[in-house]
Amino acid sequence: MFTFRTAGETHGPALVAIVEGLPAGMPFVRAAVNRELARRQVGYGRGERMQIEKDEVEVLSGVRFGRTLGGPVAMLLRNRDWENWREKMAQEGKGGGIPPLTTARPGHADLGGILKYGHRDVRNVLERASARETAARVAAGALARMVLREVGVEIAGHVVSIGKVRVSREAEGCWDLAVTSEKSDLRMADPVAAGRAAAVIDRARKVGRTVGGTVEIIARGVPPGLGSYVSWDKRIDGRLAQALMSIPAIKGVEIGGGFALASLSGDAVHDEVFPGKGRNNRLFRRLSLPFHRKTNRAGGVEGGMTSGEPVVVRAAMKPIPTQANPLRTVTIGEWKRAKAHRERSDVCAVPACSVVGEAMVAIVLASAFLEKFGGDSMTEIHYNYSGYLRRIGCR
Repeated sequence: MFTFRTAGETHGPALVAIVEGLPAGMPFVRAAVNRELARRQVGYGRGERMQIEKDEVEVLSGVRFGRTLGGPVAMLLRNRDWENWREKMAQEGKGGGIPPLTTARPGHADLGGILKYGHRDVRNVLERASARETAARVAAGALARMVLREVGVEIAGHVVSIGKVRVSREAEGCWDLAVTSEKSDLRMADPVAAGRAAAVIDRARKVGRTVGGTVEIIARGVPPGLGSYVSWDKRIDGRLAQALMSIPAIKGVEIGGGFALASLSGDAVHDEVFPGKGRNNRLFRRLSLPFHRKTNRAGGVEGGMTSGEPVVVRAAMKPIPTQANPLRTVTIGEWKRAKAHRERSDVCAVPACSVVGEAMVAIVLASAFLEKFGGDSMTEIHYNYSGYLRRIGCR
């Protein structure tokens, strides 16, 4: 089973990702990890921090001669800004002369973290709660993508809305357009919507505000039967929702038709099943199943399991809490009126969120795949998987 852990603070020396459960013999390409990290760092609306950092991974264990060994893979991402924070983030001493940060930003982990862990300095909370941690997730997700690529599963993400601007209906759920969105610095497949969204971000920057939006992740080539209905925590839709909700600033997740399905009748919601191989192979890579569907309103998930259709999931990101014009708050301990402090931040991080979303979806699907077809080596996994496909009638 694919599992990972991250460690590190936003202004500490480095971030670390440790990935376990990778089979031996899987091709490992460090440049592929760095490409995913670079994708996370760009996008219209990003802030000053992205001009400082240039994330590149250092592999510390688990790989030899371009293939995994079967043990944990440890990866290191150095924070270039650490040189400017050595004194404030020193790991030894008592911090004499470093004034504590005592104002909590509304909408961030600041206040809850202070109350939960008994800190007196908000920096002890925000350093770990920062979205900088998602860089380590993207590194782990790149390894999950390597697993999935070996078995023909591909993942693409794109932005479907920023503020009140939304892409055309044709762009939603479309693999081809999701892939082409990579050419846009907003990762929007609709050029007209992208232009309007850029204007929204520009206006927000001028008045010191931030902007949120929605991202969509599509996974194609996913076999039926990942996840399970037998226990609540094994349901693949629940696992996808948890993974995406764990990304900082995500406040809602939907799969397939999502919330819109609640207002429709059953005959307009459920995806009917027909005999024979589906004809439409242009938009999505389909497995050669002995049946097909003409719609995918369920987003590739039924009864807590993947259905064989593309998995389509969306996540809604709220505007980032840190404002150029700080919000009202209170001081820690004294509980007096104050203005929230300002950390370096983005005006809009929705394009970057789509990359993090891809990583989290890849991690969930890779974990579920290895759970079902797992073996100690890629050779064994391919053997198990091909046997399953034969059993369910794939050609």
